[in-house]
Amino acid sequence: MKKIGVFTSGGDSPGMNACIRAVVRTAVYHAVEVIGVNRGYNGLIEGDFVELKSHSVANILQRGGTILKSARSEEFKTKEGRKKAFSTIKSAGIEGIIAIGGDGTFTGANEFNSEFDIPFIGIPGTIDNDLFGTDNTIGYDTALNTVIDAVDKIRDTASSHNRLFFVEVMGKDAGFIALRSGIATGAEAILVPETKTYINELIHKLEQGRRKSKTSGIVIVAEGDDAGGAFEVAKKVKEKFDYYDTRVVVLGHVQRGGSPSAKDRVLASQLGNAAVEKLLDGEVNKMVGIVNNQLVLTPFEKAIKHNKELNTNLLKLVEVLSI
Repeated sequence: MKKIGVFTSGGDSPGMNACIRAVVRTAVYHAVEVIGVNRGYNGLIEGDFVELKSHSVANILQRGGTILKSARSEEFKTKEGRKKAFSTIKSAGIEGIIAIGGDGTFTGANEFNSEFDIPFIGIPGTIDNDLFGTDNTIGYDTALNTVIDAVDKIRDTASSHNRLFFVEVMGKDAGFIALRSGIATGAEAILVPETKTYINELIHKLEQGRRKSKTSGIVIVAEGDDAGGAFEVAKKVKEKFDYYDTRVVVLGHVQRGGSPSAKDRVLASQLGNAAVEKLLDGEVNKMVGIVNNQLVLTPFEKAIKHNKELNTNLLKLVEVLSI
């Protein structure tokens, strides 16, 4: 294999640039040419390519976002769109592709390979940390630290005004960001999609805190929680428990931005390097990940369809520490 492509797709996450850098420099080390694909699958369809050399990725390790841009492609979901992508790939002489992204990215790669036999290796780049086959995804640690920093500041205001804040964090259908950020910030309650939310139980917990002289509080709500998000939860609580002055904060896309943490930079570098080497070794349709400090390969289908379980011990810890 003498020429490979690399792209980022789906939601951006801190560390994607560090990963691109590792991919390019590992390929150069092995005398392999690298073609950067701008805007994910849209770029594959349109042939929006750029040659990447070692100097092309200088001074990007510390930058958030992705220099290759990212997008979600509706056209790639069609047979015609995938045919166009295959044509541009063949015309460019690309023999294999490294895809940095999440479940949607790997779903597309898996289907494309089954139709056109283009080798793909995936790298888990998503703040949600919801992919099976790796302890952490690129961007997760940075997003956690962003949430913690924001909630610490909110806690100052909550304490000053005797307020109850409902803080909504990202994570789609997974509660990893909510759970760990909630523990790290001493939240009174954490609501995640993996467990059913009972408003009456939440109110009872807040009432217990009030009786123990708690004059403020933080409730972390994952965006995919079954009770309907922070605004809906706050509304339901306020209807039955108006002791606190209640506020809602949706952190939103601030969680995706910023310079990647040291942990994310190292993880991105490890996985970028491993992805190139595994692609050159002939591995196909697999995601590289690190589990218990060991590099592992997980087939795309397993990575996206097997639910990654929340640590139940951490859920129990919340109950003990939030009294």
